[in-house]
Amino acid sequence: MKNTIYFVLMLFSAVVFAQDTYLHCGTIVDTESGKLLKEKTIVVTGNKIKRIDNGYTKATAEDQVIDLKGKTVLPGFIDMHVHIEGESSPTRYLDKFTKNPADVAFQSTVYAERTLMAGFTTVRDLGGSGVNIALRKAINKGLVKGPRIFTAGKALATTGGHADPTNGMREDLKGDPGPKEGVVNSPEDGKKAVRQRYKDGADVIKITATGGVMSVAKNGRNPQFTVEEIKAITATAKDYGMLTAAHAHGDEGMQRAIIGGIKTIEHGTFMSEETMELMKQYNAFLVPTISAGKQAAKMAEIPGFLPPIVAQKAREIGPISQVTFGKAYKKGVPIAFGTDAGVSPHGENAKEFGYMLEAGMPVKESLKSATITNAELLGMKESLGQLKAGFIADIIAVDEDPMKNVTTLENMKFVMKEGVIYKQ
Repeated sequence: MKNTIYFVLMLFSAVVFAQDTYLHCGTIVDTESGKLLKEKTIVVTGNKIKRIDNGYTKATAEDQVIDLKGKTVLPGFIDMHVHIEGESSPTRYLDKFTKNPADVAFQSTVYAERTLMAGFTTVRDLGGSGVNIALRKAINKGLVKGPRIFTAGKALATTGGHADPTNGMREDLKGDPGPKEGVVNSPEDGKKAVRQRYKDGADVIKITATGGVMSVAKNGRNPQFTVEEIKAITATAKDYGMLTAAHAHGDEGMQRAIIGGIKTIEHGTFMSEETMELMKQYNAFLVPTISAGKQAAKMAEIPGFLPPIVAQKAREIGPISQVTFGKAYKKGVPIAFGTDAGVSPHGENAKEFGYMLEAGMPVKESLKSATITNAELLGMKESLGQLKAGFIADIIAVDEDPMKNVTTLENMKFVMKEGVIYKQ
């Protein structure tokens, strides 16, 4: 009985004297309006924002005070397209024959921490080997430092298509992968593949609606799914509450994906004006991944970095993504922020803001796409993407006003995720 009373008293004491964190912020970016709010105090309790006060509120002796008076403070960024398991290198195509899952897992923790320290507190991982699911679990348990991950697990492909895991292998290793391995060749296959991803623990579904740049296959833009297959995938994903995304460079494949019910189009390189209008009609979002296009073009010019069949596609597709994005933005196509980090280096995600600005999108709008827009797409609009009372305390800070100097976003000075300070 005495032990029970002692435990209750200790628990009561811990609740009463729980430490709050007071962030004295010189400037806060209101991501909804794009306005800058001066001299505010964000009070954080546990993993949530308790309130935001005008001026610099005095804390009690038990509370923690963080001086961000000389900083610009924003909600943590959300990148809707990363590949957290790996990163481009000259040995990329050999690695799948030499690296064990454990090797991939340990390396992925480095990329995860690098991403978090860059101010990206949430990411959508759009395809890997399945290690991405284990990494998400490890981060959620606090075993590894990294962003909040929504992952597709293994992306879905057609036989020989972009994301067929056996592309480029010698004949005796190719086999005939099916829905379990993420290869789809009929509507029934599509349903089974989605259910398998759900069973594996994926949060979202990604298909490769067209050929791709980095796969060892000749065509980088041909359509690779039928509309019927895509509809079966999106209908099943809806049953399981899973957001859908489609890798797509070629225009026909994009149109099939949009008509088939896909919510986000990744890359969109050769998008026509007709497809832009279709995206507006269906309220489908473009995730431009300009960073990946620029990186692919750069790698193509380094002798031996990419296989010749890949380098040829990279030279063709790489320089176009930024131009297409600019046209789509001006047309009024809905935009979601995403980089394809893994093709481009992890931790350099914020360069995308500068590329978007170069193409004509004001910084206040790209910031909104990387916060409010992406939070809503992920079903987290009431808890992520804004600095508001009751929202999760994902808070970041930089030295300057990003509206005046967008490159300041590439040099993160403070990172808090769920009330825990990771960088200061």
